Amino acid sequence: MSFVPLVEEYRGNVLENVHYGAVSVVDESGKVLYAAGDPHHMTFLRSAAKPFQALPAMKRRIDEVYGLTGEETALFAASHRGESFHIDALESLMRKIGIQEDALHCCATYPLNEDAKAERHQNHEAKRRIFHNCSGKHSGMIALCKHMGWDEATYYQPEHPLQKEILETLADIAEVPVSSIPQGIDGCGLPIFAIPLDRIAYSFLKLACPDLIRDPETAEAAARIAKVMNEYPDIIADTKFVCSALLKDDNLTAKGGAKGVYGIGLRKERLAISLKVSDGSEQVWPCIIATILERLGYSNQATIDRLYELVPNEIFNDGGTLVGERRAVFEWNK
Repeated sequence: MSFVPLVEEYRGNVLENVHYGAVSVVDESGKVLYAAGDPHHMTFLRSAAKPFQALPAMKRRIDEVYGLTGEETALFAASHRGESFHIDALESLMRKIGIQEDALHCCATYPLNEDAKAERHQNHEAKRRIFHNCSGKHSGMIALCKHMGWDEATYYQPEHPLQKEILETLADIAEVPVSSIPQGIDGCGLPIFAIPLDRIAYSFLKLACPDLIRDPETAEAAARIAKVMNEYPDIIADTKFVCSALLKDDNLTAKGGAKGVYGIGLRKERLAISLKVSDGSEQVWPCIIATILERLGYSNQATIDRLYELVPNEIFNDGGTLVGERRAVFEWNK
C-alpha cells in the first residue's frame, strides 16, 4: 500500500480525522533506512524543488552578477508568504536585475500570510504578481536568461534551455534518468517534476552535504543556495511557518511544497527525510517531522520544540478550550 496512517486527530475520545501518507529516511548511499508506506512513491516536488531550480542561476553566480544581497538571493529558493520584508527585498532584487513585474509568469494574487493579506486589503491594494509566493524563483530565472542571452519571454516553457537544464540537474542529483521523470505544470505556471520519494530525500541530503554531488560546479552552487537559506530562514517562508522554523537550525536544509510534500537534509548525521501527506495537509507537517526527528534521536531539541510551538499536538477550539489532540501513529515498515 502506498500510503499508511501518519497522523490521527481526536476530538474528545472520538477519532475525527486520519491523515495518510508515506515517509522515507535515507543514508548517504541513498539506501532507505526507515520507511512508512511506500518509500518509492512517485511524488511531485512542487515548491520543494525550488532549491534545485535555483542551481543553474547559482552556478553562474547570478547573485554576484547583479550585486544581490544574501536576503535577495534566498528569494530564488523561497515560497515567501508576502510579508512586507519579502516585498521590500523582491522590489530591490527586481530593480537590480531590471525586471518589470509583468514579466513574471506567475499570476497576480494576494500574500499567503493572513496578516499581510489583510494589510493589503485594508490599504485597498490590488493583487500583484510580486505577492505570489513563487515570484522570487521566477525573478531568478529571468535574471539567468538575461545573463545567458536566452529568451526571457518564454523562460517558463518546458522546451526552454533553462527548464531543460533544471530537469537535467535534478536528474543528476537524484541519480535517476531524465526519461523516467514525469513532468507537469506547477501552480505558478512552471514545469514541475515527479521522482520517487526516496530520491527526494537523497536530493535533499546532497543539498545538505554537497560533497556527495558529482559535478563540482553544481556542488558549489548547492552549498551556496543552502547557505543563504539557513542565513535568511524567514525569507524562505515567513516568521510562522515550518520551512523557516527548520532552517533556523544550521544543521538542516529543508523545503516543503504544495500538496503535502517535504524534504529535509541533516548535515552532521548525513541522513535525509522526505514525506508526502496524501490529502495535501501542511498542518500535520510539524507533528510528522518532529516525530521523525525524535525517533532518529536528533540532538537539537530547540528545533523540535519550534515545530510543536507552530502546531501543537493539542487541539483547541476558537475560544481556546482544549478539545482534542493529534497523534503521530505511523510505524516503520518491517
